[in-house]
Amino acid sequence: MSATLRSVCVFCGSRPGNRPSYGRAATDCGAMLAANSWRLVYGAGDVGLMGLVARAAQAGGGTTFGVIPTHLLRREVGKTDLDSLVITETMHERKKVMFMNADAVVVLPGGAGSLDEVFEVLTWRQLGLHDKHIVFLDTDGYWEPLLALIDHLIAEGFADASLRDFISVAPDVPALEAILRRALD
Repeated sequence: MSATLRSVCVFCGSRPGNRPSYGRAATDCGAMLAANSWRLVYGAGDVGLMGLVARAAQAGGGTTFGVIPTHLLRREVGKTDLDSLVITETMHERKKVMFMNADAVVVLPGGAGSLDEVFEVLTWRQLGLHDKHIVFLDTDGYWEPLLALIDHLIAEGFADASLRDFISVAPDVPALEAILRRALD
């Protein structure tokens, strides 16, 4: 492992979702990041999967870097006991600061906000603006419909086949860890 601090941006839901497996995966993800001494970069909320990832990373002795816009401080219960907390004015600033402070991106189950975040970084990758790994943690097949849609975009001629190459898919946290180890070492 390099002496350089590596950071992983995690996009995920501010809600827990309907399956207990989502929460377990979020907790396992946070613990795994801490165990590898990878800094968690995330949306600074203390609710839903976001809160679970952060609390698990902290419990494992990991370093945390949160970014939250002022208008979400109350709604997402801004977590103030992080190693670093950045408060932005806009959602776009939040995404930019998170992404610029990360070496890889992991996407756990989430809603429209998570989709917005991942499609922005995926578009930036498609345009050649970065070469960071983007990994979907496909807990219980959560992302299968989205991955099928991406394949459909390609099949219908609205995206180059390379779009699919920019995405890695991990069925569980041990597989995610293996992908990140290859990407960050």
